[in-house]
Amino acid sequence: MRATMLHAPGDIRVEDLPEPKILQPSDAVIRTVATCVCGSDLWDYRGINDVVQPTPIGHEYVGIVEAVGGDVRTIVPGQFVVGSFFASDNTCPNCVNGYQTSCLHREFVGGCQAEYVRVPLADGTLVATDGLPADEQVAALLACSDVMGTGWYAASAAEVRPGQTVVVVGDGAVGLCAVIAAREMGAERIIAMSRHESRQQLAREFGVTDVVAERGEDGVTLIKDLTEGIGADAVLECVGTPESMRQALHSTRPGGNVGFVGVPHDVAIDGEELFFSHVALRGGPAPVRRFLPDLMERVQAGRIDPGKVFDLTLPLDEAAEGYRAMDERRAVKTLLTP
Repeated sequence: MRATMLHAPGDIRVEDLPEPKILQPSDAVIRTVATCVCGSDLWDYRGINDVVQPTPIGHEYVGIVEAVGGDVRTIVPGQFVVGSFFASDNTCPNCVNGYQTSCLHREFVGGCQAEYVRVPLADGTLVATDGLPADEQVAALLACSDVMGTGWYAASAAEVRPGQTVVVVGDGAVGLCAVIAAREMGAERIIAMSRHESRQQLAREFGVTDVVAERGEDGVTLIKDLTEGIGADAVLECVGTPESMRQALHSTRPGGNVGFVGVPHDVAIDGEELFFSHVALRGGPAPVRRFLPDLMERVQAGRIDPGKVFDLTLPLDEAAEGYRAMDERRAVKTLLTP
């Protein structure tokens, strides 16, 4: 099969690899209908995370079930399925509490920019659609496998409530999906911190009411100006840098909440500052599986369309260009078709 491999920073190749097999009785193998490049893949692509050997890459996927192990009961061949980037049994105490990415038996589902993907713990990880989805819904369902679920978790972790003012830090695919989530949860005012006109336009389409282009303390000052000097009720941090976290914390009112889903890189939080801010902080790898059934239903009902974050579609063999386009900010998010 054809699969994307990261050999070194900036070195993406599509190569022939053996097709995945059922290794455990709880496994499924799916034929990938669509996959994509994630902003978090760029940490590896840019060499910020170490790349020590050629590695299959990608963790977002939708597809058709080809085969299942002997213990799989709810997933059957022929179904169209969406899954999370962490496999989970969906039955352990952490899963029951809604944190499937902390499943006691979790496994990372990697190597998904490929024609076929092995998914462990299939019954707990995969959610099937009711019949085959319309072609125009595939991109939105693919977004649910990570960025829409992650944006939703940012809003959930920040406890967004109807009538609130919400700030979204980050205008990548996760930040844009967080705008959808804030709108769906009833936020009255949604402020996007964005410097890119095309992304601002999509953010407004998704529900943003105000845009702040400034960063750092200048951006914080404008947020305060927009909120009568108090700060936002909830801030959704969708980047993962020290600057974005600082901006999020300083933009939140006393008693407000920050939901952070950007994978942290060199982020350090001053405990004393946090203590006196009265700001609550919650985040982590999004438990996408918790939200999948609801998000998929919203997509198929036409209520949300997070597939609009894909502004570049390429065949799998051109994955390297998809990475370059995102790295150079020529694309928000690249969809790959095997």
